[in-house]
Amino acid sequence: MKLSFHGADRGVTGSCHMLEAAGRTILIDCGLYQGGRQIEEDNARDFGFDAAKIDTVLLTHAHLDHCGRLPLLTRRGFSGEIIATAATRELARVVLLDAAHLQEEEARFRSRPHERRGAANGPVEPLFSLLDAMDVFDRFGRVAAYRKVIELAPGLRATFFDAGHILGSASVLIEADEGGARKILFSGDIGNYGGALLRDPDPPENVDVAIMETTYGDRLHRSLPATLEEFYLALNEAFQRGGNVIIPTFALERTQDVLFFLREGVEQNKLAPSIQVFLDSPMAISATEIFRKHPECYGAETARLFAERIDPFGPPGLHFCRETAESIALNSISGGAVILAGSGMCTGGRVRHHLRRNLGRPDSSVIFVGFAAKGTLARQIVDGARHVMIFGENVPVRAHIYTINGFSAHADQAELLAWRKTANPRRTFLVHGEEEAMKAFAAKTGDADVVLPELGQAFDL
Repeated sequence: MKLSFHGADRGVTGSCHMLEAAGRTILIDCGLYQGGRQIEEDNARDFGFDAAKIDTVLLTHAHLDHCGRLPLLTRRGFSGEIIATAATRELARVVLLDAAHLQEEEARFRSRPHERRGAANGPVEPLFSLLDAMDVFDRFGRVAAYRKVIELAPGLRATFFDAGHILGSASVLIEADEGGARKILFSGDIGNYGGALLRDPDPPENVDVAIMETTYGDRLHRSLPATLEEFYLALNEAFQRGGNVIIPTFALERTQDVLFFLREGVEQNKLAPSIQVFLDSPMAISATEIFRKHPECYGAETARLFAERIDPFGPPGLHFCRETAESIALNSISGGAVILAGSGMCTGGRVRHHLRRNLGRPDSSVIFVGFAAKGTLARQIVDGARHVMIFGENVPVRAHIYTINGFSAHADQAELLAWRKTANPRRTFLVHGEEEAMKAFAAKTGDADVVLPELGQAFDL
């Protein structure tokens, strides 16, 4: 039995791990790297394995850094089965089609200088196309339900457990009878405990090996009440200045969290009922509609709202902007609007247009409510850059910048330790985190058998 690592190794994006057992080759996630130009090369390079030899992909959830290279995998020869929960299947379709559209749009934009110069190199090719993304959907097979065993092969089984991270997210337990019964648990991304929307993470107990994320392995989140107090204060201060509030959001979970708390803020008189909220993300709009279809994923409070026919994601003054023209029309709003747009790390999407227009305005605010990986535009702004490059333009940063990590859909250090205590692995591999966070978390485990694998490393289990 062999375990190898092909993404999110001493880094936060591009999750991809492989297990060879019982004569089968299983891939757990196949995600996109996110960041600068070097990241584009990372995405386009060889996987480090033959895609045609993968029998099954077990998809933990639909975030782009976990599913975003599936179109490449299929184009390079994968013809096996993708297994995921029902919600993940629906969300992955939206995410991959949107990503393909952005890839094609970016390729066209970057091809224009070549076309004007008549360059011999020809047009820039997208990493993958809409056709590549649609081909992936033919590979989705059985639907996973939490705590229901799926047989992958004789002597090889998979069980999905609620990870509490985003709608449909899962940790995946693989049980192999090879060389005696072995339990290998892949955490996926672990959600925080006591969240407003989803149930708490629910890992299995007493596994042999755990491959677990450590995004926030070196820090604790602020409490939810303190987070909301800061959030409402940031909004109201911007409104008093007459400025706009730009919130770069991930389309899955973070957008719905923010909409949930905007609605709650109005209901609790912490925000004015006249607030105008613009959700400027076709993918986030579609994702929100999918969120309404899966009550089986929610915690008690959100389930109660649905039962009472209250839309948890419907603050007053909410406007959906699907069309490009509707997004451009937001440029005429001089102040007092909340604009939610992707991507959360500002690596693409409509948020970059809103940042270009609003970053230079001292009356406006930008509120980051999620993780910003190294090399991303979001990270540059969070780290205090005074000027940033957006669409080739040097944009000054004069707006008020807030980083509110208490909204995170990732567990913090204490919650990661609690998750690991329940799983109780004999051996732990740490992935999906920056190296400093991994080392800090490893030191907290008090366990001598904790490994920080490097890209391409393989281990016999």
